[in-house]
Amino acid sequence: MVPTVLKMIKSNNGKGLKPQKSQVAKVKSAGKSKTQNSAQAKSQFSKSLHPRNLHNTGYDFPALVAAYPRLKTFVKPNPYGNLSIDFADPIAVKMLNAALLKLHYGVDKWDIPEGFLCPPIPGRADYIHYVADLLAVKKTSKKRVPKGPRVRALDIGTGANVIYPLLGIQSYGWNFVGSDVDPLSIANAQQIFASNPVIAERFKSRLQTNANHVFHGVIEPNERFDLTLCNPPFHASMAEASEGAARKLKNLAANRAKSSQIKTALAKTDTTLNFGGQKAELWCEGGEQQFLRTMIRESYDFASQCLWFTTLVSKKENLQPAKALLAQVKAVEVKEIEMHQGNKITRVLAWTFLKPAQRELWQQYRDA
Repeated sequence: MVPTVLKMIKSNNGKGLKPQKSQVAKVKSAGKSKTQNSAQAKSQFSKSLHPRNLHNTGYDFPALVAAYPRLKTFVKPNPYGNLSIDFADPIAVKMLNAALLKLHYGVDKWDIPEGFLCPPIPGRADYIHYVADLLAVKKTSKKRVPKGPRVRALDIGTGANVIYPLLGIQSYGWNFVGSDVDPLSIANAQQIFASNPVIAERFKSRLQTNANHVFHGVIEPNERFDLTLCNPPFHASMAEASEGAARKLKNLAANRAKSSQIKTALAKTDTTLNFGGQKAELWCEGGEQQFLRTMIRESYDFASQCLWFTTLVSKKENLQPAKALLAQVKAVEVKEIEMHQGNKITRVLAWTFLKPAQRELWQQYRDA
């Protein structure tokens, strides 16, 4: 059955195919009722996060500290009287992430080397849930997202934090391959999964040895993925990345202008970044736009091997050129998905080279 189905998919494609404002937690504090706390939390996240996102009600710091005691040192009342952390402190942010992964996703011993990207988990979870909707199929009167290891996802630039595989595996039980150009990132990703043996078999890492490629050198012959995910490097140079870091810290300072911690962080912009990030994580030659061009062109070469290609697009002005290139390479369907967190809008660009009938065949084969 496999060769027949895949032959139908390939032949229909034609012979020519080779083919965040910052996270500011307003959560439970000792003197407030449960209703008040819930209303405060919802005011922060609810306007935007996906309905299945576990973080729709904000951060429950007492529960997080109970799950991950090392966080306790960093939790203090903010100027509004609510429990929070200093989001300009990279160690505090890392401890919060470890606690969130432990409490909500059952992930133990999550850690990243100093200076590596420390992602905001609510927004990363949103990406997983929105792309999961692309795979949803109608069962009786409702659409259901497929779960379990039959669904295979590829995370391009998985990073030392390996956040998308962790969230996707623990939310939906999918299998993941994570690629990266940095051997240290790959080694750390492997260590995280080695420390979580229950899910270790769900993840495979691959080192991309040519930084000029995205899918070539990663996707193997006759290998198939239901989804590809990517958080591309934002910037075109280290100087541009440093300017972005400074702007982010200034935004934090604007929110809490009287905080001496923020002023200290601003004085150390060159070395203290609340989100971290190495070269491959933050910038590449040509920036996000060039990375997207490479990704789209190479996706054509794997048109029959991936059901949906997806990527985050941080800069709105990069969407139109990307869509124009997708039209040139004859993508069958292109979707733009907006994700909101507070006042921040992040966009997911998704495309497929398979026609609806071919997608249905893919799903039937996968679910058989």
